[in-house]
Amino acid sequence: MQNSESSLDLRPPLLEVRAVGKRFPGVRALHEVDLRLGRGEVLAVIGENGAGKSTLMKILAGVQLPDSGEILVDGEPVAMDSVQTAMRLGIALIHQELNLATNLSAGANIFLGREPRKFGVIDERVISRESKRFLDRVGLEIDPGEVVGNLSIGRQQMVEIAKALSIDARVLIMDEPTSSLSRKEAENLFAVIRDLRSRGVSVIYISHRLGEVKELADRVAVLRDGENAGELGREEIEHDRMVTMMVGRDLSRFYPHEPHAPGEVALEVRDLRTPAHPAHTLNFSIRAGEIVGLAGLVGAGRTEAVRTIFGATPALGGEIRIGGETRAIRTPREAIQAGLALAPEDRKQQGLILDMAVRENLSLASLRRDQRRGFLDLKKESEISAETIGKLRVKTPGDRQAVRYLSGGNQQKVVLGKWLALRPKVLLLDEPTRGIDIGAKREIYALMEELAREGMAILFVSSEMEEILGMSDRALVMHEGRLTGELGRSELGEEAVMRLATGGEKRGEAA
Repeated sequence: MQNSESSLDLRPPLLEVRAVGKRFPGVRALHEVDLRLGRGEVLAVIGENGAGKSTLMKILAGVQLPDSGEILVDGEPVAMDSVQTAMRLGIALIHQELNLATNLSAGANIFLGREPRKFGVIDERVISRESKRFLDRVGLEIDPGEVVGNLSIGRQQMVEIAKALSIDARVLIMDEPTSSLSRKEAENLFAVIRDLRSRGVSVIYISHRLGEVKELADRVAVLRDGENAGELGREEIEHDRMVTMMVGRDLSRFYPHEPHAPGEVALEVRDLRTPAHPAHTLNFSIRAGEIVGLAGLVGAGRTEAVRTIFGATPALGGEIRIGGETRAIRTPREAIQAGLALAPEDRKQQGLILDMAVRENLSLASLRRDQRRGFLDLKKESEISAETIGKLRVKTPGDRQAVRYLSGGNQQKVVLGKWLALRPKVLLLDEPTRGIDIGAKREIYALMEELAREGMAILFVSSEMEEILGMSDRALVMHEGRLTGELGRSELGEEAVMRLATGGEKRGEAA
């Protein structure tokens, strides 16, 4: 049953946006956008990167002012001129990158800036008692005195929600809330959202994970190029319909992969033992021109495997052969020299230097190669930058733009571009499309396909089943640190992958 406002409820929407517009220098971010949110409703707002979602949410949270249009709360126009105003009206924004003081306790974070005082001194007893009440409400069983930096990302997110509830938030805006969560943590978050909805709290939920949208949302609002692209009611929410509305066209062939004959073995792993799962050994190979998916549930050891192959985590034993030659890989530098490249799972922390320019990030991997008498060859750097931005269609005002201001999809292209300048033999991709929009995903898939056609061997880790099924020539499946099976293209299916990912056996291989 849909939990949005009842058709018999004659009250105005809790929150309403009418014809809101916003421009930045050279960019029209929003144009006459309308939005309404009912009481106790989960409204998903979806769209490609650059569709205007974040700008609209910042306006609703008082972070930015609109250029035109109006915002109504309980049917009354309001001037959302500051974060404090939004909070006073019961609207709280929970950013994708959490806004917590990690050196303070959970209780101190919940009441930060609003500390109760007694005789002019912060009343720690009241903070402990009251914060415990809000932590219990989100199902987080921790001591309010626990330092936030000691908590997992999933638990930190619950502290953020508890903080929002402490200001009597009636509207929670969640921006990609599960991007850094394990499946279990995400399920806990979903349970909290459903509980909040049952208590009358409304949620605006932004996510690129359309499976989550289908599971949670009472209604979906779609933005495209800063404008309304349509809505879907609860019974209309389907993956293909959402994709079509976001991109404005039918993506009947979303995955461009076309299998072709592979070449010689490019990467061979023999009896490799990772520090994360020392009791198990890994054995597999990848041929030139192959795209091989590495599937498994969270904690299966996939990231640990690719990091060990790349030398970011030293192996405890085993052998790695590149192009038939055994190579001692104890560091990333040795991996690069052997012809390996790794685009890590966390691009912001491990793949980019956010405050450096696009061109500087693109030249990072080839710094040692492109030197002239110990100095960086600026001409070569400029050539690499221009070629890569053109080939990968990186959307940026210029190559001197700080990379932190690019969208997630364009940041990922920069991560890939810096490695492609070295022409590696084997490309390791860890969650290559995490946190990027549908259109950018399609471009990443097309790039993978192009590189494979040119003879590059690709091993990619993905938690998205459709990605594994759509882009893999073969899939290797892991469970608790061991390879439980391999599936050829003709054998790939959701049931077959999940059977191996949960520790089962491939059909026909049972004893």
